[in-house]
Amino acid sequence: MRTNAEGSVAAETSTSGRGTLLIGLMSGTSLDGIAAAVVRFTDRDGRVEAELVGFTQRQYSREERGRLATALVEGTPAEYCQLGFDLGEWLAIAADTAIAAAGVSRKEIAAIASHGQSIWHEPGESTWQLGESAVIAERVGIPVVSDFRVRDVAAGGQGAPLVPIADAMIFSSPTSWRALQNLGGIGNVTVVPPNGDLSGVRAFDTGPGVGVIDKVTRMIFREQPYDVDGKIAATGTAVMKVVNMFLNYPYFAAPPPKSTGPELFSPDFARTLIASCRGMSDGIDADIVATAVELTAQSIADAYRRFIPEPIEEVILSGGGTRNPALVKAISNALAPLPVRLFDELFFDGEAKEAVAFALLGYLYLKGRPGNVPAATGARGPRILGKLTPA
Repeated sequence: MRTNAEGSVAAETSTSGRGTLLIGLMSGTSLDGIAAAVVRFTDRDGRVEAELVGFTQRQYSREERGRLATALVEGTPAEYCQLGFDLGEWLAIAADTAIAAAGVSRKEIAAIASHGQSIWHEPGESTWQLGESAVIAERVGIPVVSDFRVRDVAAGGQGAPLVPIADAMIFSSPTSWRALQNLGGIGNVTVVPPNGDLSGVRAFDTGPGVGVIDKVTRMIFREQPYDVDGKIAATGTAVMKVVNMFLNYPYFAAPPPKSTGPELFSPDFARTLIASCRGMSDGIDADIVATAVELTAQSIADAYRRFIPEPIEEVILSGGGTRNPALVKAISNALAPLPVRLFDELFFDGEAKEAVAFALLGYLYLKGRPGNVPAATGARGPRILGKLTPA
């Protein structure tokens, strides 16, 4: 299907002979796997249209996820070095799988745009993503654009969020202000004016997306990597004293531009939330998961009240968190009466959104066009993002 800057969706019957094909690879902070999107970009009347040609997901094995989770908190130089190369292999496999699923020729693909895996992100100071681009280029035989965040940080920006350029160019509404809320490991929102006017776009990380919920679930229910379909949270009752206490966390009160990551909403943060719930309530373990869900929802609503004066008329949810009905319901209740809709209803599989966004960043790199939105990241100005590794 094809989506354009006016937010419309059109069936696409041809996947060859026009536009520029790229593959977008995304491994997010939720550590669930790699999203791989094959996308065709076309410039029409100064606007970029994106056709999602194919989309696949490569789930991490328990051992792979464990290595990545450990790398977020500790590791030796040797371990990081090996993980960077191994992750490059996993990303290459995801790209190969996406090519086969899309039924396109490698010769048609201009580049692979790989976000890699964020290991450490110090907003405004430094950022580090693993996933060796040379390995991807060598295995797949296609040029790779990677390391998108570092130039924005070097230009005084937060290095995040970077999805706003796609939110404005591809997913805006033709008639009204729209908030696009992503629910990955970290939650981030892009406020987009009608027709995606970049001069009016703002974005920032609201706080946790599913990251804290997943960590709490894994710590309590050790056989479960996350709360599947929100079933655990649905049987519990949030401890509101704990929710209100954690809403005083300094990050939530900090004004945009701002970004965060698992180094802030960390395993220690999850352990403290668990201990607080057990200290203030005699409830069941499901109550703790429900508390993490409610904290996530309320932190998003609090961010909207504090930092979004624009007259947004709807909120569009995307990312892995939309697969958790308990979280979607909590967010809808917290933001009421503002309408909340799922990205899938308007465009395509919301799990593909960030991979499509990084494919767009790769496309903009090839075109020599800026990929950051300074109003979102705080950078000194527009910058071309990424580094090229030839095939």
